[in-house]
Amino acid sequence: MPTFEEIIRHREPDPTENPWVNRPPPPEAITIVPYDPQWPRRFSVLVGGIRAALGDAVLDIEHVGSTSVEGLAAKDVIDIVLTVADSRQESVYVPPLEHVGYYLTVREPSFHEHRCLRLADPRVNLHVFGPNCPETIRLRMFRDWLRDHPEDRALYEDAKRAAIPGGGNVMDYNARKQQVIREIYDRLFRAFGMK
Repeated sequence: MPTFEEIIRHREPDPTENPWVNRPPPPEAITIVPYDPQWPRRFSVLVGGIRAALGDAVLDIEHVGSTSVEGLAAKDVIDIVLTVADSRQESVYVPPLEHVGYYLTVREPSFHEHRCLRLADPRVNLHVFGPNCPETIRLRMFRDWLRDHPEDRALYEDAKRAAIPGGGNVMDYNARKQQVIREIYDRLFRAFGMK
């Protein structure tokens, strides 16, 4: 199990690491839409497909990100965290997922051996980590905190809308939200006695 120190540590990208498997995605317009009550149902259908493709390789699978928080406006992209025995063993999960339409876009050895696969329709970011990963715990905590704290949910939604101007790719958009995200994380970590 990760320590509190590992969980509360904010990640800085490794400037020497190119995370893109092929190339960075082209710039795209970021569009925030109102919360869609169909998102949880879409997640359930997607999980069924992932479990069918991977079988026992799935140790855990969770809906995270903004579409997992009722009432929160978001990009119409479902974020899923998949836990496998070892995310470095891409041969176990990438080919079966490619068979059902996912494609590997990100490989970040320096970030808990993170891998990200995308599905084009419906839009999905499938984040893959190994067991007991601090980032999986962080994502779950952030989701649950926003579900239970409407004031921080509103603050985060405002930050997302403010981050849209500026263009670039989704990582640029994410960087513009980072200060508010970290403020919320710090508040929740303090509330849980982790800081």
